[in-house]
Amino acid sequence: MKVLILGSGVIGTTSAHYLAQAGHEVTVIDRQPGPGLETSYANAGELSYGYASPWAGPGIPVKAIKWLLMTDGPLVLRPKLDPRMWIWGLQLLANCTERAYAVNKGRMVRLAEYSRDMMIALRAETGLAFDGRQQGTVQLFREQKQLDHAADDIAVLKQYGVPYEVLDPKGCVAAEPGLATATVPFVGGLRLANDDTGDCKMFTEALAARAAGHGVAFRYGTTIDHIASSGGVVTGVATDKGLLTADAYVMALGSYSPLLLRPLGIGLPVYPIKGYSLTVPITDAAVAPVSTVMDETYKVATTRLGDRIRVGGTAEIAGYDTTLHPSRRGPLDRSLRELFPNAGDASKASFWCGLRPMTPDGTPVLGRSKLSNLYLNTGHGTLGWTMAAGSGRVLADIISGKAPDIEVGDLGLNRYA
Repeated sequence: MKVLILGSGVIGTTSAHYLAQAGHEVTVIDRQPGPGLETSYANAGELSYGYASPWAGPGIPVKAIKWLLMTDGPLVLRPKLDPRMWIWGLQLLANCTERAYAVNKGRMVRLAEYSRDMMIALRAETGLAFDGRQQGTVQLFREQKQLDHAADDIAVLKQYGVPYEVLDPKGCVAAEPGLATATVPFVGGLRLANDDTGDCKMFTEALAARAAGHGVAFRYGTTIDHIASSGGVVTGVATDKGLLTADAYVMALGSYSPLLLRPLGIGLPVYPIKGYSLTVPITDAAVAPVSTVMDETYKVATTRLGDRIRVGGTAEIAGYDTTLHPSRRGPLDRSLRELFPNAGDASKASFWCGLRPMTPDGTPVLGRSKLSNLYLNTGHGTLGWTMAAGSGRVLADIISGKAPDIEVGDLGLNRYA
């Protein structure tokens, strides 16, 4: 079967890998000159299998107000005259219940844990190098109420058999010795030993090169105009290089997916949430993070990537605006300075932003659309890197007519019907 994948980020590239493995003739198109150059370029670097959680939760409305009032808060709202922004926001609020949180987190952990299994197999099979580490993550709590709230997440971790440890401050330092130099107090942490780290862009580039060596055609510098359809099927993708046709089509364009699906009568509830990151050269490896530390107060992840530290965070709701606002360095600089003050030289950091494709319930949209030969693999939010391998394998199984290894009936667009 000929399969055309729209998007060469980590989601599109892993989809191409697994589809080619299944024997399909695969072509990937992207407007960029290479793979992994948008949202996959400089994300936080964490493969957060056990930490996979929806943003929408019982306490989020109150927290959001607090965050919006903080100088260096993790949430920024830049209102637009865009009804989709407000509709998406209302859908998010509708998921801020205990019941919805449990259902959504269960879906996400199921897919994330499966993705972990696929990533282990993929590393063993390919030997790809991407500054990866398999040393767990620590969710760090500065306040007791944050630690108390972790009970909700722990209940889901128990349900899915995800190993975890609740740490006191000494335990946090034992797991991450660099925290001994922190200039702020913390009361404890939640350690997820099975979580990993790695450079998403390096991985995407390496996997794309391997896939190309196995027959996948990557057509970079190709801008998509629209998707043509007739009689309930896609008939081609109109691009600046002409009309491209295939037997099956995969939508993996992240935040831009809804824009191309809307003219087809497909309402995909994905909205772009801008995130920022710093990449800081390490100056003292002895006090740098070993793996990932998630600062629960600022929602900032600090991750070791080889001889660099990646600091990622902030949720900026501003539509498709990709302006790199210097003020948003504040939470990243502050979290690094307070937790790992002597680890890196922030004056030499590179500053970046990208658009995360968020669904209101946090779960990606994965599966066939209402057009019989159009498949969706998008809406992964902050967890595209975490869920990429599992999502790519599930999609390849669905397109190949094979039953996936996990339950996927509640991952499709029909859950929004």
